[in-house]
Amino acid sequence: MDFTSYAELAVRLVNTAARADGDPDQLGSPQAFHAFVADRPHLAGPVTFHDLDALRLLRADLAAIFTFAAEGNDAAAADRLNALLAQHPVHSVVARHDGLPWHLHLTDSGSVAERYAAGATSGLATVVVQFGANRLGICAIASCQGAFIDASTNRSRRYCSDHCSTRATVTAFRTRESTMATSPPTTAAG
Repeated sequence: MDFTSYAELAVRLVNTAARADGDPDQLGSPQAFHAFVADRPHLAGPVTFHDLDALRLLRADLAAIFTFAAEGNDAAAADRLNALLAQHPVHSVVARHDGLPWHLHLTDSGSVAERYAAGATSGLATVVVQFGANRLGICAIASCQGAFIDASTNRSRRYCSDHCSTRATVTAFRTRESTMATSPPTTAAG
């Protein structure tokens, strides 16, 4: 079982919320959800509005975990994660396919929302246990609030995407340029 891949489900779900930049909520309709998980065949299947409601609640809980972790409140993040693990138990099966050796998969039983929740919470728990809650972050751009898992060697990631990183760099550059343009020039004697 590739827990990093399952942890990425948690990041993706948190980042489905509507954004200030006009991105719509990706849990707004069953069709939008199917487009969102098109690359995850194990999450295919009928999606009800009840599933979407359950996923929105899960999204809020996962967002709280990322926020607690980003604030350095590891205990609160672990408490919330433990509550989700109890609520969404994992049922695994031994599988072999595509020439791969025997490995674990999550079962395909339950609703799409239940399968998503079990995968996301177990994957996130594995990342926290193996690498620490300080690997979970929230984008440093206040208007974004996107979640991410920091896989950098020195735990230096601050933004959820390359787009946000570039946006912050451009904003900082423009601020420096503006400050330099309005400040009187300094001299060696001054």
